[in-house]
Amino acid sequence: MLSPAQAHLMRVQAETATAQAAPGAEVDTSTSRAHAMMRAKLDTDRRRLKMVQSVERKIDVKREVLPAYEDYVAGVIGSGQGVQDEVLGYVLTWRIDVGDYAGALDVARYVLEHNLSLPDRFQRTPATLIAEEPAGQALKAYDAKKPFDVDVLHAILELTESRDMPDEVRAKLHMAMGRHLSESEPHQALEHLRRAVELHDKVGAKKDIERLERVIRNTHDATPASNEPPPDSGT
Repeated sequence: MLSPAQAHLMRVQAETATAQAAPGAEVDTSTSRAHAMMRAKLDTDRRRLKMVQSVERKIDVKREVLPAYEDYVAGVIGSGQGVQDEVLGYVLTWRIDVGDYAGALDVARYVLEHNLSLPDRFQRTPATLIAEEPAGQALKAYDAKKPFDVDVLHAILELTESRDMPDEVRAKLHMAMGRHLSESEPHQALEHLRRAVELHDKVGAKKDIERLERVIRNTHDATPASNEPPPDSGT
């Protein structure tokens, strides 16, 4: 763990080196001492993760190592320059994996704003990964009857709205929003579920739509009409 002084120096070095790089260029160990340190740590952490078979345990390891990258990432993002950096790609995906959506969105906004790519091994565009992974986690949470922050899904939907991705992925995001809004905002939930089916007919939301339509219809039928005259008071 870095001392406060070391952490501050890491942030300054990362910001300075990134700011001096050409936009879209790839930062490397020869141009940034901070990157060289983080890249060495990333390689060590990746080797450690490869030795772990349990997905649950892998998540624990990622949660353990991620704080060491915070100052470097803050420095890179603070530069506002937009250079290719594999460390950012891994931090983005690991933050999603551990459920640190606020931290992931910070990186996601920077990556999308500057049209950066992810390391080749991820085999997806940033927008696709940013939308698909949290949506999948939200759907798993729903099936397990666990809460999920819908504001996260809404932020992702807005952030990726103009980005190209497979319709199936965007449909999954809308379905996750619809399911988690079904109790609190049934009308809004229904819009998301219908949009999910429009995008991907086999997304699996048709029964959700039927159930919500029935709930809304029954609620409407049980609500007295507002223009009914008040009961006769007898006076």
